[in-house]
Amino acid sequence: MSRADLHRDRFQERIVRDSQICGGEPVFKGTRVTLRTVLASLAGGDSAEDVLAAFPSLKPEDVQAAIAFAAASAEEDLPVSAVPDIR
Repeated sequence: MSRADLHRDRFQERIVRDSQICGGEPVFKGTRVTLRTVLASLAGGDSAEDVLAAFPSLKPEDVQAAIAFAAASAEEDLPVSAVPDIR
């Protein structure tokens, strides 16, 4: 099992898509809080505690699922170029 598979297992049950909720954007199960919103908050410097305070319908496991999703996405989708050899 790859690392991406391990990350995927951590988020698949918490992040869902439904065309009737938020236009089909990924949301946290049982909420209308989008994955994009949580990831943007974390990327902007908010702590997990800040996110949970701003979105009381979320659980700590949801924030971890967002991070796991981002890790799996980065591993699968984003090619990282080699660091140039600087002499």
